[in-house]
Amino acid sequence: SCPSVLTMASPALDTVPTTALLQELQRRLDEPQEKRMILVGPPGSGKGTQAPIIKERFCLCHLATGDMLRAAVAAGTEMGKAADKVMKSGGLVSDEIVVGIIREAIAQPECKNGFILDGFPRTVEQAKKLDAMLGDKGVKLNNVIEMKIDDELLVKRITGRLVHAASGRSYHKEFRPPLVPMCDDETGEPLMQRADDNEDTLRKRLGAFHAQTQPVVDYYAKQGLYSRIDASQKADTVKGAIMNILTAN
Repeated sequence: SCPSVLTMASPALDTVPTTALLQELQRRLDEPQEKRMILVGPPGSGKGTQAPIIKERFCLCHLATGDMLRAAVAAGTEMGKAADKVMKSGGLVSDEIVVGIIREAIAQPECKNGFILDGFPRTVEQAKKLDAMLGDKGVKLNNVIEMKIDDELLVKRITGRLVHAASGRSYHKEFRPPLVPMCDDETGEPLMQRADDNEDTLRKRLGAFHAQTQPVVDYYAKQGLYSRIDASQKADTVKGAIMNILTAN
């Protein structure tokens, strides 16, 4: 038969009160695990809803590429200055600069438990450069989660969005209609639809997204990092599915 826990205990532990051992066990369970992950999903898939929940649960930093670029430029970091110079000349910021900005960002204290990358990498080449940079720091990605949703449902979700420009309050023609059609509930002022929330623009963006994303998803699937979630479900159900993936490893 297997030896009991008591007989296996080291002599040093015999003198530690049970309450102290339980407190230490609880402390280790409560301590956030390090998580380095990528969240993949088209516009309207719910990444903006789920990322803050994941961030809060695991004490991570949320790195959205556009926000990161702007923050690095504003802070005048080495990579921020390089990006600013390129953008002012009308050029495209190189993969090396973006990966450099990510490297600067994850060195900050708020990223000590890990990060959620949103909007990068978009190509296999970028994914390889990201892996190499993380490898240089002695760390690696834990999860790549794709929020999958049918294009037709996305079109319905996004083309029905209505916004009150002054307050930012949002409505939806079908899922959350205002009390009076095309009028803000609180002020009665007219609602507007964003220029890029039209069907033609959206379908082009979705086509480009799928063409770009599939090779990246395949790259991470080969590494055993990829999981897919049905993002057409209710937000709480999606949240539960994400938490199950992230707490499983």
